[in-house]
Amino acid sequence: MTLVIRRRHALAGGLATLAAPAIVRAQTKPIRIGVLTDMTGPYAANTGQGSIVGAQMAIEDFAKIQPDLKVELVSADLQLKPDVAVQIASNWYDSQGVDAISDIPLSSAAFAISEMAKQKDKAVLITGGASAAITGDKCGPNHVHWVYDTWSMPHGVVDATIKEGGDTWYFITADYAFGHSLQKDAASFVLAGNGKVLGDARAPFPGTTDFSSYLIQAKASGAKVIGFANGGGDTVNCIKQAAEFGIQKGGQKIAGLLFLVHDVHGVGLNSAQGVLLTEPFYWNLNDGTRSFARRYAQRMNGVMPGSIHAGQYSAVTHYLKAAVAMGPDKAKASGKAAIEQMKAMPTDDPLFGKGAVRPDGRVIHDMYLFEVKSPAQSKEPWDYYNLKRTVPAAEAFRPMDKGGCKMVMEKA
Repeated sequence: MTLVIRRRHALAGGLATLAAPAIVRAQTKPIRIGVLTDMTGPYAANTGQGSIVGAQMAIEDFAKIQPDLKVELVSADLQLKPDVAVQIASNWYDSQGVDAISDIPLSSAAFAISEMAKQKDKAVLITGGASAAITGDKCGPNHVHWVYDTWSMPHGVVDATIKEGGDTWYFITADYAFGHSLQKDAASFVLAGNGKVLGDARAPFPGTTDFSSYLIQAKASGAKVIGFANGGGDTVNCIKQAAEFGIQKGGQKIAGLLFLVHDVHGVGLNSAQGVLLTEPFYWNLNDGTRSFARRYAQRMNGVMPGSIHAGQYSAVTHYLKAAVAMGPDKAKASGKAAIEQMKAMPTDDPLFGKGAVRPDGRVIHDMYLFEVKSPAQSKEPWDYYNLKRTVPAAEAFRPMDKGGCKMVMEKA
């Protein structure tokens, strides 16, 4: 069932740092944004209802500076099935008047919907899909990629782990586009650090909950580090089951290559303490992130936002800024033109700070290397991270000329 929300009024507690753009002129029809997310699968905690709330909050906060801008929000569960995702997206674009689709926590679906958006001249704001190919060989003029990708997430973790002596690796990988991309990028960092990859095991996705056979292979490999090239509930299950097999106690390190705050919550600090991870957002990082998180938690029964939820807020906010700058009707008329306007404007919000949308569609901003706290170090609910290092935006993401984006190369 599709949720429809209309917001034209402002709620209290907005973020004052949103700069007021030009005044909205006469608007023929409302802008419609569709959140295509995972409501019940292994990525539901990291996306799901939280992604919808992140988009809602962006619309409501934007209404405080642009009360005349008409915006509607719809949402649906893609069920982590590419065919279902494409069917929903096609219906939204063709019959429901949706102008931009966001989230899409399934890289294969993100590829297909981005190509569809190009054909129909609609917009796509990918916050949940992670494959770096989204702005590489799958880049296009009608989509942008927010939050993180399979290049930026393992980069800091692999580098730090190798420096601590973890120079031989074995991967357990989700057997679809995202997992393949995450392993490929992580392995490239291992090799660049003069390390070795001893092997990999690919687990069917979705549907795998028992990782025991893969963990036994990884343990037998003798690799110093076992890298989990998966995400969400799969990473949680892998880490829990690794503890049951005594892998960490046996001296092998665990690396969650895409390990997010809700995954840490699912594992628990007893099992996750000491794990290094990379995130682009942490609710307790600064005053801006804490202010947003407190408001978000009021709607989510005390649960704090993760990077994708914050990414929804950031992406939708920037899209609406672009729509106002060019005129809402023009934004509705051409998704490509809306994306071009987004690229022409610097990004700036309280959650990700200052950044930019590159010509290949990659949104760049600072990333952070964290270490998971021990239970004794945690002072309040969701107080999970110690900041180890800030990775500047210029270093955090794959260089644009290394991604193979034909759209960029043709203009060079």
